[in-house]
Amino acid sequence: MKKGFKWAIGIIIFLIFLVYTFQVEYIFKGIRTVWLTGNNTAFISDYKYFDNREIIASNPQPWLIHKQYNQIEASKKLKEINKKRKTKSFLVIKNDSIVFEKYYDGYSDSSISNSFSVTKSIVVSMLWKAIMLGDIKGIDQPVSDFFDEYKVGLASKLTVGNLASMSSGMDWSEEYYTPINVTAESYFTKDLRPLMLNRKIVNEPGKSFKYLSGDTQLLGMVIEKATNSTLSDFLEKHFWNPMGAENNALWQIDSKENGMEKAYCCFSATARDFARFGKLYINKGMWDEAKILDSMYVNLSLKPVFENSTDYGYGWWLYEFEDKKVFTMNGHRGQFVISFPDENIIIVRQGENIDKVEDGKGTSDIKHYMSEGYKIASSIN
Repeated sequence: MKKGFKWAIGIIIFLIFLVYTFQVEYIFKGIRTVWLTGNNTAFISDYKYFDNREIIASNPQPWLIHKQYNQIEASKKLKEINKKRKTKSFLVIKNDSIVFEKYYDGYSDSSISNSFSVTKSIVVSMLWKAIMLGDIKGIDQPVSDFFDEYKVGLASKLTVGNLASMSSGMDWSEEYYTPINVTAESYFTKDLRPLMLNRKIVNEPGKSFKYLSGDTQLLGMVIEKATNSTLSDFLEKHFWNPMGAENNALWQIDSKENGMEKAYCCFSATARDFARFGKLYINKGMWDEAKILDSMYVNLSLKPVFENSTDYGYGWWLYEFEDKKVFTMNGHRGQFVISFPDENIIIVRQGENIDKVEDGKGTSDIKHYMSEGYKIASSIN
């Protein structure tokens, strides 16, 4: 018994030695936050375990409630997939009115949830706004204008547009279930900025699409520096309040002191408030009478950048569903904001489980949510 105990202590000490030797101390936070909470990857309520900045909703504009609100029964298929995938929120909006809204497991219309990579679409929207304000010259502006680390070699060719279109050529491993890799490190580190500035550009930028969270994180750092503002403050001023968000939101940061937002993920808000970004892009950047984004940038976002990657534009995923154009914001574990622009339909799904997602794009599940949400909206007079 004593011998076994000594072996266990020895192994623990050896593992601690390896962690600090290879500078992966962040793994301790990962163990506390993920594995000791019964998860094997980041989860939608994990914002409670991190430092956050609060985005204040000071100009609430509630959605209209349709006269047939929740009168359309969810299909057997939708009920089954929501139960199987542990859906927390399922929302359907048509012509700016909520027609269907269901919450599960204690969630409600005021419950916030981590959106993961849905945030990437928001950050690209912030890029367009920074360009409109003159803080960034355009998508062809070199990243080296903001950070000296990108003045030499392939890095000198890197532009902010390459970051927004996921074509940086960065040395980055996009892994969500293995603890020792740069994606996990970026999630748990206490200092994102130096981590990012030490990433090398190993392939020529602007040549092809490759989904990398590091691209959006570096883009967020560019926006932060160019606007001399935290991402949270910029979002609150130029989007959250002009768009009439009803609830406060949270954005995870690496640490309290001079913290940096996790730009590639981790913006937590309600289903109703996430839907506002779908409306903004359906309306070509207009919110009622106010121009939040120039339509040129909305159109640019919703067109493929590369001929061999027709399902991604600038920050948004692109689909065709039954000959209808669809654009979406997608996040880990099946966070979706789905927009049918011609039909003026928005579907939001938040939850825990989903079919395996590769390179950020939802597999069969997103098609199920498109189909079921569209059926509900089409049943409304």
